[in-house]
Amino acid sequence: MAETTTATRDGFKSRWGFILACIGSAVGMGNIWRFPILVSAYGGLTFLIPYFIFVVLIGATGVIEEFALGRAAAAGPVGAFGMCTEKRFGNRAIGEAIGYIPIIGSLGLSIGYTVVFAWIVKYAVMSVTGGLFAMGQDMDVIGGTFGMTASAGGANLWIIIAAVVAFAIMALGVANGIEAANKVMMPILFFLFVFLGIYIAFLPGATDGYKYILTFNGPITGKTCIYAFGQAFFSLSVAGNGSVIYGSYLSKTEDVPVSARNVAFFDTLAALLASFVIIPAMASAGAELSSGGPGLMFIYLVNVINGMPGGRFIGIVFFIAVTFAGLSSIINLYEAPTALLQEKFGMKRVLATAVMLVFGAIVAIFIQPITSEWMDVVSIYICPIGALLAAVMFFWIAGKQFAEEQVSLGAKKPIGAWFYPLGKYVYCACALVALVAGAILGGIG
Repeated sequence: MAETTTATRDGFKSRWGFILACIGSAVGMGNIWRFPILVSAYGGLTFLIPYFIFVVLIGATGVIEEFALGRAAAAGPVGAFGMCTEKRFGNRAIGEAIGYIPIIGSLGLSIGYTVVFAWIVKYAVMSVTGGLFAMGQDMDVIGGTFGMTASAGGANLWIIIAAVVAFAIMALGVANGIEAANKVMMPILFFLFVFLGIYIAFLPGATDGYKYILTFNGPITGKTCIYAFGQAFFSLSVAGNGSVIYGSYLSKTEDVPVSARNVAFFDTLAALLASFVIIPAMASAGAELSSGGPGLMFIYLVNVINGMPGGRFIGIVFFIAVTFAGLSSIINLYEAPTALLQEKFGMKRVLATAVMLVFGAIVAIFIQPITSEWMDVVSIYICPIGALLAAVMFFWIAGKQFAEEQVSLGAKKPIGAWFYPLGKYVYCACALVALVAGAILGGIG
């Protein structure tokens, strides 16, 4: 399927367009509120050290593997997995059937993110109109507003708006829609967070936040490592779907290892920027740093921002930045199932995008009261399974020669001898352990 469609298949026009799109898929809610809370809850550097180690491991194996797998097949996980089993067993149907698992994970996450993105859009609009700042620091009012937003039917209009915005970008295609949008959104996102970081640095008490982030606050335990791996795994958008489909839009001349390294670096930078904005901001207000979940952004952080000098302006900047992060995430997550409709059913881009986003919006409207539980089930079980399956297909089923050839294709020099054993044994083993441990612990994050 894949190789014959490469010439006509939509794709990224530039290396940086691809990298920015991948960064956009990774820099989402996980980096904005999940990462800072884990840094806080698990002791600053006590969490960061194993996290950095796992980012290097996943960036050097899983990210490279998923990009290369998608590019080799010029297809999403269904076509890519089918290609692998056809090479090994002469049977494409087995791999294609297995490939639906990460597609389900991607669709499940995209639906959950649609709800969360709808909340963000609502708060961004409220920040611009002044409604957010008008709540002041009355926690009952702030908490009640979020409670109504997250309740059944509380964000119906905003879910529809979120779906329409995502459709407007995705329907334009990969190069003219996703790539073009991320070339604008990602630089603005980084600029806004740098601006917020500088502003917050001068607030009284903010230094306590920096001290906490840059200090060992306890021993590095097995549980800390599991949570660090889970966050790195989730943050880098390695789930057998988004990175595979984005990789399928790469040309054969692109250097996959370099692209993977850049994605891992900038994703980590974005996570650290979020931490250096949120944790010092919370510290400056004397707030409880370990308050996690969506409530951090929509309740605690609103309270903090409203009490800052120039709080209304800061609220506008923050929620516009988060809007870009949320949008870039959902367009990536919807891309894999949208591409499947194009590949398997021959739908045109606009129709496939419309079908997916209408379906996603309808389901999102109904799952509003259980969004957190929905996201837990998908992220704890389906997505890690998808990532592990992609690694097994690439390293174990397709084999060493195929893996090394595809990764080295377009690179300035062949991938080192370390890549295959590191990916086949260490990465796969870590992914399996994280999957089992995450299920036992009831979810990572």
